[in-house]
Amino acid sequence: MNYSRDDSETEPMSTDIRSHTEESTVTLDGGVRMSQDESRTEDTTVPPLRIQNLVKHFGGVTAVDEASFDVEERSLTGLIGPNGAGKSTTFDCITGVHRPDSGSIYLYDEDITGLRPYATADRGVVRTFQITRELKEMTVLENMMLAPKNQQGERLWRTILPGSRRKVSEQERELREQAWDTLELFEIDHLAEEYAGNLSGGQRKLLEMARALLTDPDVLLLDEPFAGVNPVLEEKLLERIHNLRGQGYTFLLVEHDMDLIMNNCERVIVMHQGRVIADDAPEVILEDEQVIEAYLGANV
Repeated sequence: MNYSRDDSETEPMSTDIRSHTEESTVTLDGGVRMSQDESRTEDTTVPPLRIQNLVKHFGGVTAVDEASFDVEERSLTGLIGPNGAGKSTTFDCITGVHRPDSGSIYLYDEDITGLRPYATADRGVVRTFQITRELKEMTVLENMMLAPKNQQGERLWRTILPGSRRKVSEQERELREQAWDTLELFEIDHLAEEYAGNLSGGQRKLLEMARALLTDPDVLLLDEPFAGVNPVLEEKLLERIHNLRGQGYTFLLVEHDMDLIMNNCERVIVMHQGRVIADDAPEVILEDEQVIEAYLGANV
């Protein structure tokens, strides 16, 4: 199948991905998710993501121990700590991979604690993984087309009724345009017809972030997105992230590269042995005695 884009039918690309997603949509659990502005509380002091007293045990091991922190609107917040500090488990609890034993997770003023991954993503919290999870036997564009929520073609009856089929086709055209725009934003539109399994490691990172962005998340959790990425591509990814913050996206970043975290995040949260031991500006974190002791006494 030829997925080439017909330029005669498209307008010049807008780098504002959110300009495509202003209408209300039906959620996976039957509710209605309004546009980004309508769905949020009027109290602008409420952070997009709030973690309160989060606890997760695995047998006799406490992976997360009363962890609490906020992620502010339009921020790039770093989450760091030695190996085994509880960062990935915290991500797993936030995104519904694991259910916390106690504590609460809020998206704005909505309690999303214990929701399954699909429901968490539908609410607006989406995660990328350290090891990318693209579908290798599908093309880049096909991978992208799987990302948007609430596709009418997923409902069998809409593909049968004549009037509904037209709506399905119209939505598919719109989503395809959004997919192309997002691929262009990450400069991988030339790979649209390439099988995802043939991409380089860096290209897969770009695809995963582009695919996550197409879900129009409120909060995007990045799990070591720069691991194995060359410096040129790393710089491009960082540039995209900072531009997207200006469009209203909020990021929580797990990363082992301390220089990258300190030079790009306005706030850094440090975990050690499941607990949050520091939460402050990078320059303060660098001088924090607890943080220094945690890193010097651990295998980083």
